[in-house]
Amino acid sequence: MPAKGVVAGINDQIAKEFYAAYLYLAMAAYCDAESLPGFAHWMRMQYDEELGHALRLFDFLLERGERVQLKAIEKPPLKFGSPLEVIKATLTHEKKVTASINKLYETAVKEKDYPAQLMLQWFINEQVEEERSVGDIIAQLEMAGDSGPALLMMDRQLGSRQAEGGGE
Repeated sequence: MPAKGVVAGINDQIAKEFYAAYLYLAMAAYCDAESLPGFAHWMRMQYDEELGHALRLFDFLLERGERVQLKAIEKPPLKFGSPLEVIKATLTHEKKVTASINKLYETAVKEKDYPAQLMLQWFINEQVEEERSVGDIIAQLEMAGDSGPALLMMDRQLGSRQAEGGGE
């Protein structure tokens, strides 16, 4: 039987993952309105990933015979600034998610919930990859500076992102 603190934490994390999806969808709309279809595509891919993360947690609770308690999702911002500011906001958000996952893992360890620890290890690995990926984009945008051609090249590169197989 899952530990109650872990169940509560996973229910909270489900809401955080749905918010992340909603945030990335708002960023996609913003980037599209700013004539950056590649950035918009990349954000929509992030949206899809975050939905997958929420559902992974959702299914984990169901598989363990627990009730999923969906919570309200906060409204995301409408404006984000420059492309660099959008991506920096992405990294800031990913770091919040990482901290939340780490806290949830600590709860699973404290409550000796071994199945949750195994499941959460996937999320820990995913967050390392997310932060690295977003950090790389920030570094490239900072190198590009105010160069319009470089920004258009980045937009094209981000637009070529493909869905990851099995990465939910």
